[in-house]
Amino acid sequence: MTRLSVEMLAADAPPPITSAGHAQLGIAVLAGIAVIVFLITKYKLHAFLSLTIGSLVLGAIAGAPLDKAIASFTAGLGSTVAGVGVLIALGAILGKMLADSGGADEIVDTILAKAGGRAMPWAMVLIASVIGLPLFFEVGIVLLIPVVLMVAKRGNYSLMRIGVPALAGLSVMHGLIPPHPGPLVAIDAVNANLGVTLALGILVAVPTVIIAGPLFSRFAARWVDVPVPDRMLPQRPSEELERRPGFGATLATVLLPVVLMLAKALVDIVVDDPANMTQRVFDILGSPMIALLVAVLVGIFTLGVPAGFGKERIARTVDKSLMPIAGILLIVGAGGGFKQTLIDCGVGQMVLDISKDWSIPALLLAWLIAVAIRLATGSATVATISAAGLVAPLAADMSTTHAALLVLAIGAGSLFFSHVNDAGFWLVKEYFGMSVGQTVKSWSVMETVISVVAGALVLLLSLVI
Repeated sequence: MTRLSVEMLAADAPPPITSAGHAQLGIAVLAGIAVIVFLITKYKLHAFLSLTIGSLVLGAIAGAPLDKAIASFTAGLGSTVAGVGVLIALGAILGKMLADSGGADEIVDTILAKAGGRAMPWAMVLIASVIGLPLFFEVGIVLLIPVVLMVAKRGNYSLMRIGVPALAGLSVMHGLIPPHPGPLVAIDAVNANLGVTLALGILVAVPTVIIAGPLFSRFAARWVDVPVPDRMLPQRPSEELERRPGFGATLATVLLPVVLMLAKALVDIVVDDPANMTQRVFDILGSPMIALLVAVLVGIFTLGVPAGFGKERIARTVDKSLMPIAGILLIVGAGGGFKQTLIDCGVGQMVLDISKDWSIPALLLAWLIAVAIRLATGSATVATISAAGLVAPLAADMSTTHAALLVLAIGAGSLFFSHVNDAGFWLVKEYFGMSVGQTVKSWSVMETVISVVAGALVLLLSLVI
């Protein structure tokens, strides 16, 4: 297992923008994070503004010149948005087309028609995992919770037995599997291989979602017994689609970008010749932007056309999909700016210096840092981005597989114990009609189970690969 070492820093790393000592840097980091937490929780300030102010506070307390602190933040914001902005946009388009065309309903209805009784929690985790691949977590909740409530009500199931597996599927996809924003930013920050990270992420995600979903839901159902809130049951719309895409075509479209990225990773391993034409073709098709772009273009014909969408309706769907992601892009970008400010102030070097004699594994350190930031800020994405910036130097001499595991360790830590400072906490509470205490005993504990199980699996994998 890779351990901490000062030599992990690249020899040509630029000098820090401040000459502050470790104590001053440590205070600056704590103050920057404290300001972000305070502004988000106390004043409900948007995370983009909070991260921007927190980055400037970090630079100021670290003794960095204001112009250099601003330059660091701006550079980090720009590079992050440039790296993942297009991917977020393409993922939003695919997710919106999936929802509007009825493709998501087709997947749900088909799987539910084949399941019943004890198989229903397993069906729900499968639905959520498949639907959650191209969707942001909040979008996935809005899309799936009505289905969860209808299934629980009509089938007389415990709400927790149906709801927890669905939430687990969405959460695991969000934290561990690209092309979700958090994993993509972490991959970029530590220069990990996307295909390898995706493959290992799926390997970690499958047992994690089984344990945190269908298995944990048995305990959640004993701890929390709430009826399905009638006010949240969806009303049948006055206008319905006359037809919708088939199950096979919909599933193939959703899985297409994942298949392309995995195929690229496999060809890179088997062929391992950059001059080989086959490898060059798959390098292009398996790049995240092209894979998602291909899925969107294919989706127009496999999702939009079968649903009867004309050119204007498809254009309108694309427009509507892009508007809600402005806030996500700004938050992710500001998180990248905060990350770059941390790096340029020399915090990464500080982490290495003060822990060079520790025996703690680098992957465990990454998980713990992500856990701390998650608990403080309530945002899995902010935790992933910030932790990736702090531990990026640790990946300098890691193997390809261990760099990918570092990304997954960060992602696992970012999901730890969602509580009152997390928007997802309140979303789940309101949709399920639970009290704060009930939400903690179900949702918050489930998130902790995901984080701990995924983190443990990452550490175990690091011992054998």
